[in-house]
Amino acid sequence: MGNHSDGSPNHSGTVATAGQNEVEKFQDPGLPPHRLRLADTDPKAAKRAERQVALLFGTSVVGTLIFLVAYFAIDLGEGAGIATIRLQNALLGVGTAFAMLGIGTGIVHWAKALMPDHEVSEERHAIRTEDDRQAAVRIVDDIVDETGIKRRPLIRNTLLGAVALAPLPALAIFGDLGPRPDRKLAHTMWAPVDGQLKRLTRDPDGTPIRASDVTLGSAFHVIPEGLNDLHEGKLNEKAKAVVLLMRLDPASLNPSEGREDWGYNGIVAYSKICTHVGCPVALYEQQTHHLLCPCHQSTFDLTQECKVIFGPASRPLPQLPIAVDDEGYLVATSDFKEPVGPSYWERDEHERIINS
Repeated sequence: MGNHSDGSPNHSGTVATAGQNEVEKFQDPGLPPHRLRLADTDPKAAKRAERQVALLFGTSVVGTLIFLVAYFAIDLGEGAGIATIRLQNALLGVGTAFAMLGIGTGIVHWAKALMPDHEVSEERHAIRTEDDRQAAVRIVDDIVDETGIKRRPLIRNTLLGAVALAPLPALAIFGDLGPRPDRKLAHTMWAPVDGQLKRLTRDPDGTPIRASDVTLGSAFHVIPEGLNDLHEGKLNEKAKAVVLLMRLDPASLNPSEGREDWGYNGIVAYSKICTHVGCPVALYEQQTHHLLCPCHQSTFDLTQECKVIFGPASRPLPQLPIAVDDEGYLVATSDFKEPVGPSYWERDEHERIINS
């Protein structure tokens, strides 16, 4: 108490001084005691875990096979009903889930139950010399040995089977994207046949449209005359030829040189297929004269020949040249002057062919 009797800060303990309460350095406590798992001490438990891992990998194989059977065996032709479509979608989803979860859970269970789990700590060091490189190779070999894949052929074989089959669903989906477009998107059913112009008809009933039917601000979903008479390839032809027909005040249109006669008294027709990824452009804003694609929000300005004003689309919608025949019906005077749909690697060449 004598050292604190004067009440000064340095002696009362209110101010810390150098060396006061100096704490000694902590000793490295080391790693905690290793706890053995049941599979480490019981061969039967290890064998049981091995079978469980193999079963999970086998489940992945079964899931992949379910996907492939559903994808290739279930016919989704024009006569397929909604129940068939739902069945295929359900099997595709179940197959994909089992294929992915089987591999994932199998690997996790393998690591937790069978692979060595001893805690190890070592200093980092740069790999510079040949000896160090050889040491790294030995480490990799040790890791492979520790997985037990060499002495557990059941796990190895089921894993190889699951991994080999797992990419097949993705390959099947990519393959279903179809062959290269070549010139298939460069021509549609709007092209005249033997000099006979195709009338614009309502989708889906095929009723011809008169110019007088199209009032200011209205919009029609249009298909070419004769499309409903097709017995084969109807959906493919419709996918390329569908059109949106609208009527604006002629004063609001700004046709470029050479397109002055592509419309009729403010009535214009444009491809319904978005030039981004091919979704149907089905939303028309009457006040702004904008066409919108609901998939990725690409927006086209009808007053500027469907120029892209927003979104990922890179090209305007192709315009269909139209006129009125002697009976007052709207007709297409020619096919589109450019390929419809999204951009692709041969499109520019096909545009030159069409316009030549």
